[in-house]
Amino acid sequence: MKNRYDTRIANLRSRKLEQTQEKIRVEGILDEDDYGRIVPPKGLWNIKPNHVDGSFYGYDGWTENFCSLMDIHPVYIDVDDAMAGRWMYFMSKMRKNKWNPAYPYTHLEDNIKKYDIISGIGDDAHFAPDFEIGLKLGWGGLIEKIEKYRKINTSQEQQHFYDIHLRAIKSIQGWISRHIDEAKAMAMKETDPEKKVALLELARVNENIVSNAPETLREACQWIVWYHLASRTYNRDGAGGQIDSLLQPYYEKDIAEGRIDDEDAVYYLACLLINDPVYWQLGGPDKNGKDQTSKISYLILEAADKINTSLNITIRVHDGLPEELLRKAVSYLVKNKNGWPRFSGDKALVEGFMRNGFSAELARQRIAVGCNWMSLPGLEYTMNDLVKVNMAKVFEVAYEEMMNDKASKPSTSKLWDLYKKHLALAVHTAAEGIRHHLKYQKYNEPELILNLLSHGPLEKGCDVSDGGAEYYNLSIDGAGLAVVADSFAALQQRIEDEKRLSWEEVYFHITGNFEDENGVVVQQILKNSDRYGNGHSRGDKWASDIKDLFVELVRKESEPEKRRIFIPGFFSWANTVGFGLNVKATPNGRKAYTPISHGANPLPGFSVDGASVALAHAVAHIQPGYGNTAPMQWELDPSMAEDENIDMICAVIKAHFNMGGTLINVNVMDKNKVIEAHKDPSKYPDLVVRVTGFTAYFAMLSPQFRQLVVDRILEN
Repeated sequence: MKNRYDTRIANLRSRKLEQTQEKIRVEGILDEDDYGRIVPPKGLWNIKPNHVDGSFYGYDGWTENFCSLMDIHPVYIDVDDAMAGRWMYFMSKMRKNKWNPAYPYTHLEDNIKKYDIISGIGDDAHFAPDFEIGLKLGWGGLIEKIEKYRKINTSQEQQHFYDIHLRAIKSIQGWISRHIDEAKAMAMKETDPEKKVALLELARVNENIVSNAPETLREACQWIVWYHLASRTYNRDGAGGQIDSLLQPYYEKDIAEGRIDDEDAVYYLACLLINDPVYWQLGGPDKNGKDQTSKISYLILEAADKINTSLNITIRVHDGLPEELLRKAVSYLVKNKNGWPRFSGDKALVEGFMRNGFSAELARQRIAVGCNWMSLPGLEYTMNDLVKVNMAKVFEVAYEEMMNDKASKPSTSKLWDLYKKHLALAVHTAAEGIRHHLKYQKYNEPELILNLLSHGPLEKGCDVSDGGAEYYNLSIDGAGLAVVADSFAALQQRIEDEKRLSWEEVYFHITGNFEDENGVVVQQILKNSDRYGNGHSRGDKWASDIKDLFVELVRKESEPEKRRIFIPGFFSWANTVGFGLNVKATPNGRKAYTPISHGANPLPGFSVDGASVALAHAVAHIQPGYGNTAPMQWELDPSMAEDENIDMICAVIKAHFNMGGTLINVNVMDKNKVIEAHKDPSKYPDLVVRVTGFTAYFAMLSPQFRQLVVDRILEN
């Protein structure tokens, strides 16, 4: 049956596609989340440097740039949209340099280059705000909170801290107020009575929340939109939260008072979701273990289905999750084939986080709010998905050292010892980079907006990166696990166990990138050895040993006395391409400078029969085990993703999580369609894929990123 808002929602979806195409035309390819950002007017605003290098740094630099932008940021009102506003400027990407040169890390640069480490020094955010703070207080309440604590924390530095946060809030309020004025002006000129009413209602909603806390579902959604637009503009914060429990009280109150019906609610929710692909959570336990699913959980999925664009909704799977919600979520995955929703496993995540010494009540509040990010909203500074060690490069360093050592014979035992030595140096370098970042980030990129919805910064008068957070659970991810595991397995099997090849022979062909005489033959022998993911294979054993080593090394870096806990994960994001460009040919048969393995997954083609079950088993058994994720990237052919297979998909999801899995990112893709779109993206402008932890329009991606997706589906 036709919904009275269907035409508006269809118009919004069409406009979203047009805006995406405009970004491609004006800005070129964008290898990142789709975002809700639109192209800004040319020449309206440029950054205001406060350094000779042309960039801006520190509290004053960021405040001046953010507030000057807010003061002139274009107004965006679409009469079909229940929410006002869009973001246009990516402040952190507009800087020429991302790290303040006054605080160099030259002592780390050699090892960062040697081991191909993404250090995370100076990178954006990647932790979660607590939206409950903002929804409870509103902008005016946040101002009152600042005024309260500035009377307690009276040092000159703290007073300045409060001054700039007040200035930021007032600039945001000014931005909202200009939208109110514009909506009223548009209404005065509007001849369509229905549109006139819509514009006046939009103005009224924003008048209610420009200072006061929201009281209705629509006001709550609009408040979240404004905060997120400001935070995105500032430094691309994309972390979400438990959206069904956040909005449930507003929905139930509106329904009880007869203010809205479910069609209204779905429309408001659709407008919230299409504004930006934020990482929202549905279902899962509250802090006491009770499932949070409610009527609005289903309405959010219904709204997502109506817009069916780039989305990042996660279903938190646990023993108490209603089967109906899981099946409904999977049915939308199967129906729309746009890479949403994805699924997290609360059992392993909660139990793992508790191993750090935290209570079950706290652990249940930690949710997946980014590509692979886990965070306690408003409580935790994590640097998730920012710091990565290229384990394939570490392997290359160890392998080269062994083969160039003429004093002793090569062996997998010796190679393992060298690998342990170099991985320890790489992990320690990554940890030292995090320490450097924490020491100086407030002088580089303070968290002006995220501070507002965190527990601690306003109370203490200091930045969340500088002691303001309650917890510092810092992430280091390993990348290239399958390449390393399969390389060890191939050397052990083909040289030591079977004696089909020699160490010198393998090294000769690797050095020649398998392009010399007999190179292809040797490559195939290595490539077809016992691989990670085969089940109880040499590759699986090596993957387990590598996982244990990496976990041990990361955990050793923890400093409880400084409130710093280091938590391991396995995730590559889309850095498989970049990491691969720095790694020569490897003993698993991989050619030089090609992408490394994706995240925690085995390499494509690891299993011919029962691949989904084998994948679920393999990834579940190399989980780091301390509350961060090692996502399973699951590619499903449309023939498997039919209504009659919903039970099978649900069963694999639950089996993976019962075995210890933490996060599943799923793609349902027609191979022929994706290959055709790879050749000519313009043929399928609305094709959405889950690149890794994020979804994006396929047409927005570079040929290299598109190839990354194509390679995964061709061999699965």
